[in-house]
Amino acid sequence: MALIRIERSSPLPVEEVWRRLTHWERHAAHVPLTSITVTTPPPTRLGTVFVARTGLGPVGFDDPMEVVRWEPPAPGGTGRCRLEKRGTVVVGWAEIDVGARDTGSRIVWREDLRVRRLPRLFDGLTVRSGRLMFGRAITGLLAEE
Repeated sequence: MALIRIERSSPLPVEEVWRRLTHWERHAAHVPLTSITVTTPPPTRLGTVFVARTGLGPVGFDDPMEVVRWEPPAPGGTGRCRLEKRGTVVVGWAEIDVGARDTGSRIVWREDLRVRRLPRLFDGLTVRSGRLMFGRAITGLLAEE
């Protein structure tokens, strides 16, 4: 597995950062060639399932994910979410922690993923590209109005 860790600070309050980072469909606006469909009824909770479809036309793959930990932030507290990736191409997990920092928020995004049939020799490339892609998504989601 390739472990990715991204830390960010935001002037936004914890609850707003949490709302933006866990609005799954909005992630697609910041990940090229990807659409996201939530397949369970709202609101997001333990057991929520969504699928990120990456591709162009008929060529692509699905990245199904399930929320296996869902702890929205209490006032002044930290929110934690864990997703399990259960696809035929991408497997692993992602964790999002959002907590208070000074007058804003601190975000820690951890992702441990593996692309099936891709030799471990490419884990370094997976980490670098994952940091770039997930970092871009976080930055975009935090900048949205």
